[in-house]
Amino acid sequence: MFVILVYDAAERRVQKFHRICRRYLTWVQLSVFEGELSRAQLERLLAELKAVMDEEEDSIIVYTFRTLHYFKRQVIGKSKGNPEELFW
Repeated sequence: MFVILVYDAAERRVQKFHRICRRYLTWVQLSVFEGELSRAQLERLLAELKAVMDEEEDSIIVYTFRTLHYFKRQVIGKSKGNPEELFW
C-alpha cells in the first residue's frame, strides 16, 4: 500500500521520529514521509513511533492508499527531501 505519514512531535523527539521514519519511508518535507509499505511494515513503523512518542504532546497522521492509480502528487515551489528517492 502507498503511505503518507505526517507527524508533529515535541522538539526533543523530532530527531527520533525522523530517524525511525527514514528507515521505512522517503522523506518528502520536514515531518512528511511517503512510500510503499506492506501492512506488516506499517505496523512495525507505528509501533516504533508509539514507543518514543508522548501521546499528550505528539501526533501522527497516516494516510493509506491501496493503489496509486487515482493518486496525483504535485509540488509547487521548492521541493524538499530527496526527490531522487521518489517512486514515480
